[in-house]
Amino acid sequence: MGNEETVPLAHRVPDLGALELLLTVARVGSLSGAARRLGITQPAASSRIRAMETRLGVALVDRSPRGSTLTAEGALVTDWARRVVEAAEAFDAGAQALRGRRDSRLRVAASMTIAEYLLPGWLIALRGERPGTAVSLHAGNSADVAQRVLAHEADLGFVEGLTVPDGLDSAVIAQDRLVVAVAPTHPWARRSKGVEPAELAAAPLILRERGSGTRQVLDAALAGSGGLAQPLLELASTTAVKAAALSGAGPCVLSELALVEELAARRLVSVPVPGAALARALRAVWPTGTRPAGPARDLLSLTRR
Repeated sequence: MGNEETVPLAHRVPDLGALELLLTVARVGSLSGAARRLGITQPAASSRIRAMETRLGVALVDRSPRGSTLTAEGALVTDWARRVVEAAEAFDAGAQALRGRRDSRLRVAASMTIAEYLLPGWLIALRGERPGTAVSLHAGNSADVAQRVLAHEADLGFVEGLTVPDGLDSAVIAQDRLVVAVAPTHPWARRSKGVEPAELAAAPLILRERGSGTRQVLDAALAGSGGLAQPLLELASTTAVKAAALSGAGPCVLSELALVEELAARRLVSVPVPGAALARALRAVWPTGTRPAGPARDLLSLTRR
């Protein structure tokens, strides 16, 4: 007895497949019929029954030309097997219910740029694949997104900074770069060679707030040029930053994703900044030690297509 207690239970009892086979033999009265019902060959069914008899140390089935019948021990084991299989079916039903609850909703948190310019297309595609999933979206800066994912208030996050906070795993989903843009009437609009990083750093700019991925990348790019001067305006949304720049208030720095229409229509003019590292990666983030599952996994897959 003591030695048996040290052997894992999985090594001492038959697996579910073998128990289902035994129950089917009892129901149809034939090993070959049970094999057909379960979609396996008769030799495979015979082998599984013999292995179960060896493991339990008792004969379970009497085989004859007229069919297969349970031994007395087999009938007793079948009663126990039925309880085990019923418990496994209840376990499976519960697991399916949990998956259904998980798959019925998706909470997404995304930085402003990704939320405005990339996520709508991804979410439309996701709805085509999962029409029954209700999606909620929180848009904020990258620091806010990271905090929501860490607090399990979002199933998947999207950020645009240089680094990923501790406690989060990530995958790069796209590449982006920051663009310095001015109204056509601004003096920089006529600077074909652009501005140096030091001149950009010293200028009063229209910027996103601290904590945004855009601000983090710009701070890092200009750290070696004396750092950013006091901003002319510090605004919490990409739309507000663009509106201020369009009014001629001053230069702005935003993702090129946010400026496509304005630059194409010449409502804003791009100003080169030679030597400034303004490229960045856009990332999906989730808690370390987990992997996105269900609709979160499907959304992550869509971002890579």
